[in-house]
Amino acid sequence: MKNHTSFKIGGEASFVVLPESTDEIISAVNCAREYDYPVFVIGNGSNLLVDGKGLFGVVIKLGANFSGISVNGETIEAYSGAYLSKIANEAQKNSLGGFEFASGIPGTLGGAVKMNAGAYGGEMKDVVIKTVYLDKNLNLCEKTGGEQMFAYRTSAFCDDDIIIKSYIKLNRKNADEIRAEMLDLNARRKEKQPLNYPSAGSTFKRPEGYFAAKLIDDCGLRGKSIGGAHVSDKHCGFIVNYDNASFDDVINLIDFVKKTVYEKTGVMLCEEVKILKNKD
Repeated sequence: MKNHTSFKIGGEASFVVLPESTDEIISAVNCAREYDYPVFVIGNGSNLLVDGKGLFGVVIKLGANFSGISVNGETIEAYSGAYLSKIANEAQKNSLGGFEFASGIPGTLGGAVKMNAGAYGGEMKDVVIKTVYLDKNLNLCEKTGGEQMFAYRTSAFCDDDIIIKSYIKLNRKNADEIRAEMLDLNARRKEKQPLNYPSAGSTFKRPEGYFAAKLIDDCGLRGKSIGGAHVSDKHCGFIVNYDNASFDDVINLIDFVKKTVYEKTGVMLCEEVKILKNKD
């Protein structure tokens, strides 16, 4: 699984399936259930920390194999495996503004919708008007508008729901202006984030009224390491795989940071990174 995550951490999975249609997703889930295998659905693994012991179960990967994008007027229909950067590029080509904020987020649409991903003042809630998904009973359902219940790093879609596709409503804008804004945001991201080391992006959610990175820095944790895991010197909100870090290295550093920040500030940090492991 280390080859399927941006953290470059994770042991072997029993099976990895790359479905190309909704019917193939349903077949894979039904087959896994028939043999009592747990099912794990991932995109490109940019927000995942996977157990070094591996995953006993079926990993359904919705990436390039499930990534169709089409434009109809000011609406983009995109499948859950589509990279946010590719959706942003398609919007720019069609002079559609409003998705620039997502152009540098290194994830796919499905995960972004589930967690209401955002950056630089924009979030999925601002642009996603409808989402089609499979519920836990593999019924094809949809939620529109407020039914999606987008809030900070959360939505109405639960872990058992499998996002199939979403509809993104944008607005007409000069293509050159869109491109300029995307280039500016990506330059700012490169300047401020430790993109030269494997990570899963921001490790912690922003606590209400605070900034996780500032709390971590104020507690003297900038550069703190456990094994090969390291609190980034460049951006304290990132824990990076600095030197062949193990799953346990990262987990122990996350726990240490949470404990220290709570003891010194009374604020309990919550993980934004999704931890994937078999139930004990």
